[in-house]
Amino acid sequence: MSELYNVGKIVNTQGLKGDVRVISRTDFPEERYKKGAKLLLCQDNKAPLEVTVNSHRKHKNFDIISFVDHHNINDVEKYRDAILKITSEQLQELPEHEFYYHEIIGLTVIDEEENELGKIKEILSPGANDVWVIQRPKGKDLLVPYIEDVVVKVDLEKQLVIVHLMEGLLD
Repeated sequence: MSELYNVGKIVNTQGLKGDVRVISRTDFPEERYKKGAKLLLCQDNKAPLEVTVNSHRKHKNFDIISFVDHHNINDVEKYRDAILKITSEQLQELPEHEFYYHEIIGLTVIDEEENELGKIKEILSPGANDVWVIQRPKGKDLLVPYIEDVVVKVDLEKQLVIVHLMEGLLD
């Protein structure tokens, strides 16, 4: 089986008609949750169950989704805390200089003088641009904004990121 990637987590039911409340983990909810989209519903120690999206809408900070052949709350209650996933074949091509989180997390980061700074352990999305959290071998984590002036090159083949350390980044 191909690799699976999280796109959301079912946190509760919504109403009585079989809708579920999802905390989304995808940048493409309109694609992942569109009518007819196939998702894998994964729960502890159970084989993934393929479900087909019947409807999708936003409500507050949640995505509200219903599945084909799940018509009431009794059909979906058992899915609480399940993770919704897609296969690697369902990933879409991204524009140049855009990456999936799973491609970036774990990469080694070096500066322009080839000094190793650490590995990317997390990506934050606080607003205008993402911030890559670099776990350093010694000392506290380094926060690097994903902007052209700082991130010089991302080489997925070599599993390497080259950054330009602007004044104040290492403080």
